[in-house]
Amino acid sequence: MKENNKDIGNRIKELREILNISIEELTNKLEIPKEKYIAYENGERDIPASILYEIAQKFNVDMGLLITGEETRMRIFTITRKGEGSSVDRRKQYDYENLSSKFIHKKAEPFVVTVDPLNYNDKPNQSTHLGQEFNYILEGSLMVCINNNEIVLNEGDSIFFDSSYPHYMKSLNNKIAKFLAIIL
Repeated sequence: MKENNKDIGNRIKELREILNISIEELTNKLEIPKEKYIAYENGERDIPASILYEIAQKFNVDMGLLITGEETRMRIFTITRKGEGSSVDRRKQYDYENLSSKFIHKKAEPFVVTVDPLNYNDKPNQSTHLGQEFNYILEGSLMVCINNNEIVLNEGDSIFFDSSYPHYMKSLNNKIAKFLAIIL
């Protein structure tokens, strides 16, 4: 069990209890099984960034609070230097670097996402979350599958989509791919 998972799970549980939100209410909102959610709270399972985002929205807090445990403070701007974003290692297939964890009242969550071809077998797990998503390919090639539509994107390409449809990303050519993801 990763210590980070346990810390994030504890923060989520504490906020859920403070806000008087039942596990049943939250799992219905997230559309996930109760057992899976309890494993998230107990730090026994990685929490996908999309689920963290939805929990933050439900709790009316910035996602950075769930990730770091620190209250966001920056109101005018925040700077994230190269390689210094908050690591959100939430899915086996992807490594997330949050680029705005210290900015308060965000209307979007920006991440640099690294997709390593060695972190999955044939098909990565699909994700769904409320809102929309913008992805801009920074490095490599990426196959994006949205609602069973496969689209190949190369460096400099971008896609904007309704993230409530099942989707996943897979690096191509047996090389790492990186993209800027903005979740709205």
